[in-house]
Amino acid sequence: MKEMKKKRKYTKRVKQVMSSALEVQIDGSHYKDMPIQPVEFTMQNNLSFLAGCVIKRVSRCDKKNGGDDWLVDLDKAKHEIDLMIEFKLRK
Repeated sequence: MKEMKKKRKYTKRVKQVMSSALEVQIDGSHYKDMPIQPVEFTMQNNLSFLAGCVIKRVSRCDKKNGGDDWLVDLDKAKHEIDLMIEFKLRK
């Protein structure tokens, strides 16, 4: 019984921390302004680190720094996709 209460308390605390952390963005608002942030989508779908990076870059390419860095973000996403392919082929 104590273990169950402890787990419930911990789960509640984790949810509080996560919701408040998602409300904070350092430098800009290109993620906070999205209905679903890339990190939420990545975590809820159990995606890999590189898949999360691709989603992050593609979703922000027209928003970050007023959309001026779109090509940089897309080039980085392309590179991360190439890395994903390379790692999958190694298996």
